[in-house]
Amino acid sequence: MAQPRPTPNVVALLLAAACAAVPAWSQPVPPPPPLPAETAVPATPPLAGDPDLEPQVTIIRRENETVEEVRMGGELRFIKVTPRHGVPYYLIPDQNGRQFTRRDSLDISVRVPLWVLLSW
Repeated sequence: MAQPRPTPNVVALLLAAACAAVPAWSQPVPPPPPLPAETAVPATPPLAGDPDLEPQVTIIRRENETVEEVRMGGELRFIKVTPRHGVPYYLIPDQNGRQFTRRDSLDISVRVPLWVLLSW
């Protein structure tokens, strides 16, 4: 069953309405009025760094490697070891600070297994 076609008068009326609306779309919108003085947002103060929160990095250069010890608040957080010939790795201390866990990165996110199914 075929759809009825609109009459030429309806098409002309819709076209005229669309053309009449175009100038209204192109008119600039006035800016909003300024806020009253009592509701104005004050400027934020500059961020002042707390020296206790800043990490303290000690760099030790040896013949075959570079060791970077990172402490925050005097507590050892991790050690980054960069061998002269090799990939850097990290040593993370346990809660007692007596044993270290070796990691390839500081990222602790969950790794989703990824397999290549198709390649070309």
